Amino acid sequence: MSQLINAESTGIPLYVLTIDAYDTWLAKQTAATQTWLATTGYQGKGVATIPNESGSLAAAVVVVNDASEYFACGDLVNKLPAGQYLLETEEANESAVAFGWCVGGYRFDRYVTNDKNAKTLPVLAVGKQALVDEAIKLSEATALVRDLVNTPAADMMPQHLAQTCQALAEEFGASFSEVVGDELLTENYPTIHAVGRASCHAPRLLDLRWGNSDAPKVTLVGKGVCFDSGGLDVKPASGMRLMKKDMGGAAHVLGLARMIMAFGLNVQLRVMIPAVENAIAGNAFRPGDVITTRTGLNVEIDNTDAEGRLVLCDALADAADEKPELIIDFATLTGAMRVALGTELPGFFATKDETANGISQAGEGVQDPVWRMPLHQAYRDMLKSDIADLTNCANGPFGGAITAALYLQEFLPKETDWCHFDVMAYNVRALPGRPKGGEAFGIRAVFGYLQSRFS
Repeated sequence: MSQLINAESTGIPLYVLTIDAYDTWLAKQTAATQTWLATTGYQGKGVATIPNESGSLAAAVVVVNDASEYFACGDLVNKLPAGQYLLETEEANESAVAFGWCVGGYRFDRYVTNDKNAKTLPVLAVGKQALVDEAIKLSEATALVRDLVNTPAADMMPQHLAQTCQALAEEFGASFSEVVGDELLTENYPTIHAVGRASCHAPRLLDLRWGNSDAPKVTLVGKGVCFDSGGLDVKPASGMRLMKKDMGGAAHVLGLARMIMAFGLNVQLRVMIPAVENAIAGNAFRPGDVITTRTGLNVEIDNTDAEGRLVLCDALADAADEKPELIIDFATLTGAMRVALGTELPGFFATKDETANGISQAGEGVQDPVWRMPLHQAYRDMLKSDIADLTNCANGPFGGAITAALYLQEFLPKETDWCHFDVMAYNVRALPGRPKGGEAFGIRAVFGYLQSRFS
């Protein structure tokens, strides 16, 4: 992660401008600067460096379409020479530039032993400590999500997610507990056990708690399928290649929890992660099996590759028992959502219009867009079973994200204020500040909403 510091007067001036402000800025510069930019062919777009008389770097300028866009300067940290720069921009742009600078410096180099392209990243000085603190906290949460998703499944199994939860608990003074292996049966989490029992890595329910006991209760639930083979309905090789990211929902709630705790939000936070590997073995659950869930509803297994909703339903039912003011879950749940919205726009479902609108508006304010999808109740019939209360997925390709959400809703009381995010958790292409690989979608939007609701 690139370095961001608080300093008011130390560093090479870095001018971050919008296109319509460039000509005015240029007219105020020295004749030497104007000549240099003209001679080098700079057209008022992108990055330019300006030397002094001795040939050392005197200043740098970057011109973008919208300097208040949070990823507009996402590549800036990689384009400038090493050194310390002093941010010069409109006050309204400072937060976005600082955030983009930080996330742009992200690297996942855990497995790289000889990085020939490694370089010393520059440092950005900003004259406001509060702004520096905010950007670092937001970018650290994003980096946590990316690191967890990028880590190969061999090093990111349920026990490793537990270690991450334990470390967060120790850092922020939270409590952490877990229910492991056959204890899931005695503690009434049968679907989590059923999905994870075929793996040599014991399934578990991770439970982190933080905050004052008299604060409003907010519960986050994250799908933690650390690798998804598809189970006995095995995926093709192409569908399995990126399944290390199937614990992306768990990564998202941990990143969001990190924000909540780092900023000291006035909530009583609970984070629940059903962590499993959906593996293939002689004791794997089968198509056609009927599993009794935590609530007592019997679920017929139509497809073992629809396992995420199975582990989530027990956790959501447990979460609802405590009657929190808000339950939010994140999951890499359906390919249908990616077909509907693509890989870079997360869809979400909500039971309350006020909550949905608040999250959407918060996302717009920080360029973390989310899109509400309908909980179309007429599609509930697609989950009918001939022999049980419902099936775990519809017998058809249409409306798959909606039917998955409707399945989860079955395990919550009707009055529950609940949001369900169906996210990709992965960048399939590189964009400014967003390298290919694990990515956090929607957590800044949700955090902004939580700040406004529970401040």
